[in-house]
Amino acid sequence: MTALLAGSAVRTCLGDGAGTFAALLRGECGARPLPLADAAALNVSAAYHMPDGEPATPFRAARLLAGCVAEAARRAGLDPARQRVAVVAGTGLGELPAVEDRALNGTAVAADDLHFGGAVRAALPGVAEVTTLSGACSAGGHALALAQDLVELGEADAAVAAAADTMTRSMLAMIGKVAPVPARRVRPFDRDRGGVLLGEGAAAFVVVPEGWRGPVSARLAGTGLSCDARHETAPDPHGIRRSMRDAFERSGREPADVGVVVAHGTGTALNDPAECLALHEEVAGPGGGPLVTAVKGAVGHTSGAAALINLDVGVRVLAHGAAPPVVGLRRVLEEGEGLRFVRGEPARCAPGLVQLNAFGFGGVNAVTLLEAV
Repeated sequence: MTALLAGSAVRTCLGDGAGTFAALLRGECGARPLPLADAAALNVSAAYHMPDGEPATPFRAARLLAGCVAEAARRAGLDPARQRVAVVAGTGLGELPAVEDRALNGTAVAADDLHFGGAVRAALPGVAEVTTLSGACSAGGHALALAQDLVELGEADAAVAAAADTMTRSMLAMIGKVAPVPARRVRPFDRDRGGVLLGEGAAAFVVVPEGWRGPVSARLAGTGLSCDARHETAPDPHGIRRSMRDAFERSGREPADVGVVVAHGTGTALNDPAECLALHEEVAGPGGGPLVTAVKGAVGHTSGAAALINLDVGVRVLAHGAAPPVVGLRRVLEEGEGLRFVRGEPARCAPGLVQLNAFGFGGVNAVTLLEAV
């Protein structure tokens, strides 16, 4: 079975969905100096933060997510007073900035404030159900899969898959601790990659059933999931491959149908080789297979929002017939040789199927397949 995508809304360091895609096509990098007084102590000098607020601000993720949910619902013409509308919200770090802030002041955060239910209900009155899940960098993909299930099983007339994450000082400190030299940008699939830089992002997509009366942007063929739990942080190529196979089996599509892959592309020593291996073994054909792009070089590591930001890029690839270049990619790593990375400038394309990868800590993986309506 399949579902359709109606209204959507996206926010990254490069702007809304249209602005972000335009910047991707131009090969722009959204990294800028980190505006925190303790940046030097954190050993992090740059980040992909939004220009309209201070990073690590408490409850900022909920505000960004709620704004995207309200905008996506408006664009889709949802009316929760007449329709059963469910919201599934994914995140990696949630409201950790609030916990950090209160901890410094010796106070606690109410449990109800740690999920997005209140913010979503205020932005979309009458919504039937709000579920917050945490799934690291694939949280948005898991939210999307659950939203599709709710619609296909008739449990909701429409479901909103949403996700958001902002920066936290503890995560900034972690990447500063493991980096001998502070990174200045993310360089996916590059031999000279320098590691992780955090980004901020939020997104929401309205998932509706076939036959929806209203504008739609693409068909959601299906999402494959896996959770291998092999290691706390290191990716497992076999688990990644399982999520890819699951996507093809659920959707009834074939790897040969894929014209473009929007890769996870973290620019790290373990993920990039593992993802390349999985793409070689599951998707790439004798001619090198589909075009491969990735967005973290432009927008950073947006954690739980990453899968839905990739989804928005995939929708726009289908609409514009162009795949953006991998920002920051100059010398392809050895494991990626033979893959058709988009480099330097956009690649014209007419993909029958777009594959969207999202892989999280602990082997929590989501692979979505998308096609034109």
